[in-house]
Amino acid sequence: MTLASTQAPVYHNYINGEWRSPVTGNTVASVNPANRHDVVGLVPDSGREDLDSAVAAADAARTAWRKLAGPARGQLLFKVADILERRIDDIAETMTREMGKTLGEAKGETARGVAILRYFAGEGMRKVGDVIPSTDAQALMFTTRVPLGVVGVITPWNFPVAIPVWKIAPALVYGNTVVWKPATETAVTAAKLTACFHEAGVPAGVLNLVIGSGSVVGRGIAEHPGIHGVTFTGSNKVGKTIAQAALARGAKYQLEMGGKNPVIVLKDADLELAVNATISGGLRSTGQKCTATSRVIVEKDIYPAFKEKLLEKITALKVGDGLEASTWLGPCASESQMETVLGYIRKGVEEGAELLCGGERLREGKLADGYFVAPTVFDRVTPEMTIFREEIFGPVLALVQAENLEEAIRLANDSEYGLSASIFTKDIGSILTFIQDMDAGLVRVNEETAGVELQAPFGGMKQSSSHSREQGTAAIEFFTAIKTVFVKA
Repeated sequence: MTLASTQAPVYHNYINGEWRSPVTGNTVASVNPANRHDVVGLVPDSGREDLDSAVAAADAARTAWRKLAGPARGQLLFKVADILERRIDDIAETMTREMGKTLGEAKGETARGVAILRYFAGEGMRKVGDVIPSTDAQALMFTTRVPLGVVGVITPWNFPVAIPVWKIAPALVYGNTVVWKPATETAVTAAKLTACFHEAGVPAGVLNLVIGSGSVVGRGIAEHPGIHGVTFTGSNKVGKTIAQAALARGAKYQLEMGGKNPVIVLKDADLELAVNATISGGLRSTGQKCTATSRVIVEKDIYPAFKEKLLEKITALKVGDGLEASTWLGPCASESQMETVLGYIRKGVEEGAELLCGGERLREGKLADGYFVAPTVFDRVTPEMTIFREEIFGPVLALVQAENLEEAIRLANDSEYGLSASIFTKDIGSILTFIQDMDAGLVRVNEETAGVELQAPFGGMKQSSSHSREQGTAAIEFFTAIKTVFVKA
């Protein structure tokens, strides 16, 4: 253990209303990807015993929590939102130090978490069923909704506030209790978010935080007989494993597993708008978004002009520590993620794509201490290439030329994923064709692929999701079960 790590603050699991050290006694360091010598904190490396304790606490608390009136559960979320709002600067800075996104992005995400909490707090006051006419004139028939019970929440490092909140908030307001496993890379942020719930007075056992590896805690959640539903955001490979484990024991599951998101730029597009949206959608957060633009499909008539303007703007981007005000693009979230991105870049070159810019790790000055990859653009990308087909999760754009709209949509749909897609055009006919023919759960017109509004359903098609939806009014579909009631005096 380094001197820096021994001086770093120590964080704990949150089980049954208490902060607890892991039974294993083991901790791991959460390291700043912009400066590997900066240890943000020491976090638990929990074992199955810690998870069992959390599940037992959630199970013991669920009856009383379920019987609490929906408006009362909503009031707790309002309190959490107010506390999170007061702590926005500290939590945003922690987020930036843990996973690298710029401080402005981190503050925006934390503010989004506040808004999500307030949205779902209001759900405690809204209807949960309908009256249905019965064939028996002397009877009353209606539906209501009941919570699943204990819900396991497994979240990634790329949105360490927004994604947990949009899962935990609806789970709680609809009467479930929660066992949450965050990504270890952003576990300090998770602990600080959990502290907001603690200060708000969440009853013991209603929300539990267990920090540990995916292979132990994540797998344990998927397999645990005391967990009635699992909601997961992460990789396709891990998501399928969770689905199989949950299915085997009859638990409900919800998966969001990434994308290979295309943007289509037609010849009548506003070129400046399209280029700026491609850069923002593809490279903000260092491309580490499930909705990030990855494939850029441009109609041949404007292909040279688009490429020129794109490269001009990308080469001017400032790469650096997200805490510095001048930084536009931060580091990859970890050394392993950086190596994954660099591996895909090498693969692109090997398979014959033309590297137009970037493509290497940045090591100048202070950048040498971090996991920085230069924003990268490939030309002459074909559908057979790995960089066309697989999710990279880094600052890499693949340019593809299309003859017309029909070919552009065919190329865009040539993927196992179907999360998000955008088109840039002024033609209403092209817009309508795109909306109808594009196989994606989120389609956007004259706007970047990345960007999800909290009040709207979110999820993908094909292998991007388990075909369920999160956020907005759709959230109730996963976190509750419908109960049909027939009453006759």
